[in-house]
Parts: sequence; C-alpha cells; structure tokens
Amino acid sequence: MPIVLRSIHRYPIKGLNAQSLETVALAPGACLPLDRAWALTHAASQFDPGAPDWAPKRNFLTLMRHARLAALSVSLDEASGQLVIARDGKPVARGNIGTPVGVSLINQFFAAYMKGDAVGAPKLVQAPGIHFTDHRDPFVSIINAASVADLERVARGPVDPRRFRGNLLIDGADPWAEMQWPGRTLAIGSARLKVVEPIGRCAATTVNPATAERDLNVPGLLVDGYGHEDCGVFATVVEGGQVTAGDAITVLD
Repeated sequence: MPIVLRSIHRYPIKGLNAQSLETVALAPGACLPLDRAWALTHAASQFDPGAPDWAPKRNFLTLMRHARLAALSVSLDEASGQLVIARDGKPVARGNIGTPVGVSLINQFFAAYMKGDAVGAPKLVQAPGIHFTDHRDPFVSIINAASVADLERVARGPVDPRRFRGNLLIDGADPWAEMQWPGRTLAIGSARLKVVEPIGRCAATTVNPATAERDLNVPGLLVDGYGHEDCGVFATVVEGGQVTAGDAITVLD
C-alpha cells in the first residue's frame, strides 16, 4: 500500500487547535510556515518581549496545563494578518495581529476566557524568525495514522490523531514503521525531509481535542502497550519544496 500525505496542519498560536492547509511550501532548515509563530505568555513568564527569542514551554500557556485551550480553533490569513478564533465553529474573537490594536483585541479575549485558569492576563507574543515549538531546533512533526489506530487497540477505544498535534499526518505506512526512519529521508512532493528522532509525549495528549477534557492517559497507554512514550517523529527539511495533501511519500535511504 502506498504511503500518502493525508493532511497538513499548522498551529499559529501555541496551545490552540490547528489550521488545516491543502498545500504548503517548505523551506530548508525551517518549521512549517507560521507554525507556533505566536504564543500566550502568563504573569510568571520569563519571556522578554524587548529581546524576543525562543523560550521553553513553561513560559507560555499550553495544553499540558490549560486544557481549555483545546476548545479554540484558529484561522490566520497570511496576506492580511487577520486572525480569527472560533469556538464550536463560531467566531469569538478576531483581530489583525500585525497591528497593536489587533493584538489588544486578542489579548482582551484571552484575559476573559482564561480568567481564573491562568496566572495573570495572557499576552500574545512573537519572536520574528522564531517558532515556539517545544524544541529550539526547527522540526516538522509527522504522525503515522496507522500507529494511532494501533494505539486504539491498547486504549480499547478511539484515539483522535489530533491529540498529537502533528504537522503532517500520513496514511499507508505500517503501524510504528516511522520508529525505524530516523536517519532516513522522506520524499514528499518536491520536498525532502530527513527524519531525526521519535517524539516523546507529555500530558498535552491527555486532552481530548473535541471536548477539551482530560479523558485519556496517552503517555501511560504508550508505556503499557509499547514500553515507551513515543508517537510520531521529528524531521528536518533538507530540500525545500511544495507539499500537498494526497502527495505520495517515498522512504529513501
């Protein structure tokens, strides 16, 4: 069975749900464009807006500690900078995050939405050229749908692939085949990605992306079923190019 790219996802704001893309241009040594390009700080954050740089996730609101974020989806128009936040499919906040006024509108929404669940009022921040992923290295994350389906056997119930917040969801590979790919290169569309390492999973995966409730101990299930907490792999873009949902994927040496 051929391996194909089922879907593409980016997360404009760290911790919130994904924006789906039909196609995207990948650049060498870079994350998916605008993936985790913004984050929400809390009052105890050590992130310095005056000297913005990558910072560990403890400085930001995350699903690991703030499950309510999973109820929100994000749509970002790259050309206009217009950001729309929706809940249950209905817009609840919008603003041009390329302007101070737009950022203020988004901050006002999160101050109300996260009241009592976050330390202080959240602030939307960015660091030009930096992505607020959990690793400083500019990775693209890949999730194998067959591995998630196999995890359902251990969980004895459905496991939504969206729990793993990957950029590229693939079909057609054998379950857990991706664990043998570190050091190998994937040809996807006109791009080439070198697989680097498995992705260790944290408490963020316990949050149901449909209900925003903590209802499944995914790290525990991985340990019980497979002896590790890994699901998915990180890859580095070594040759830039366009990738599109439905593209065939070839595993190269």
